[in-house]
Amino acid sequence: MHAMRYALTLPADYDMEIIRRRVATKGHLLDAWEGLGFKTYLMRERGVHGSPVNQYAPFYLWNTVAGMNAFLWGGPFQGVVDDFGRPSVRQWAGLAYEEGGAAGSPARVAVLRHQKVADGGLVSEVVADAARETGRLAGEDGAVLAAAAVDTSRWELVHFSLWAHDMPEADGDVYEVLHMSEPGRGLLARSC
Repeated sequence: MHAMRYALTLPADYDMEIIRRRVATKGHLLDAWEGLGFKTYLMRERGVHGSPVNQYAPFYLWNTVAGMNAFLWGGPFQGVVDDFGRPSVRQWAGLAYEEGGAAGSPARVAVLRHQKVADGGLVSEVVADAARETGRLAGEDGAVLAAAAVDTSRWELVHFSLWAHDMPEADGDVYEVLHMSEPGRGLLARSC
């Protein structure tokens, strides 16, 4: 399992309806993408849920590196590059994934939290703690799913969760979910 994300921070006066229309017309392009666990089409609007910025910031969990590479090197990602320039694409190794109690419900919001891995201690404990936090998030009321991943070049964890309501039980940046492509969600590994 591999996590991937890029974020397009847009001008403060940007009409975010442009992003909504873009997702409404192009979001289906990954609904059957080989190797994709899921993609959440995420947006933050300045002043909504405490966001200081306008931002389009999809989050992906991939089942295969081949699927991710096909997307980045010749797939729909070229449309993002053509329209907005080539963003920095962050990637993390997947650590844990859990379906929540609201797994059958449509996701309304997502929460993304970055956390530095403290120096010292056992690396195996980092993985165990990330798995426990994923399970805790997935067990909260209204949780659709939760995941954790790590970037070992920066020693940074990312905790990601989807919620069926607007009041998530998680700390981090809150995003509106515009669409979700999930062709291989059922194949995602529960933990690594």
